[in-house]
Amino acid sequence: MSSLLLDTAGPAESGADREFAPLAFCFSVHAAAEPGVMPRILELFAKRGLVPHKWQSAACDSVLTIDVQIAGLEHDTADYIARCMRQIAGVDAVLTSERFL
Repeated sequence: MSSLLLDTAGPAESGADREFAPLAFCFSVHAAAEPGVMPRILELFAKRGLVPHKWQSAACDSVLTIDVQIAGLEHDTADYIARCMRQIAGVDAVLTSERFL
């Protein structure tokens, strides 16, 4: 059970259109289905005053998958948040991507 969020902009959009489109960072977290994992992930955004515009999570057996999309981050901040997620106990993998909204 894995998912990767990709840029879904159609071919009709030119590079000039994308230049002004907001950029969203996407995080896909694969972790143990333990009660403390979700609040620890959310805390990384909350303590920076950020609210993800999309949060989807699913638990299947002992695996928890969380997909988060958030706009308004600098690249350095998004990379730092991903590194912090990888250090959370119970987190197995964190995949990141970018997309235009």
